[in-house]
Amino acid sequence: ALGQGSELEKAFATVALVYNNYADPEGKLSRAETKSLLQTQFWRFIQGQENKPKYQEIISDLDEEPGDKIDFEDFMMTLVILTLMSDLLQEIKNMKTTK
Repeated sequence: ALGQGSELEKAFATVALVYNNYADPEGKLSRAETKSLLQTQFWRFIQGQENKPKYQEIISDLDEEPGDKIDFEDFMMTLVILTLMSDLLQEIKNMKTTK
């Protein structure tokens, strides 16, 4: 769909496609599915974060209230928070890309 899109557009399209592949027909994920998706598809960003209080809060929240579902907006907010606190983000910031 975004063959001609920018790298940033393609990145966000990929996030949306991955989310939609896991989501139920209503476009939502259970908290357990969200946790599983993060642990399997986003593990390099969350690796080493287990001892950080904010990470523990996020994971604890996903373990609570299993009947609650997560929509795409909440999923994206979770991704942003996990990305911002990730050690991998600092490594990425330190890299220079050549064009």
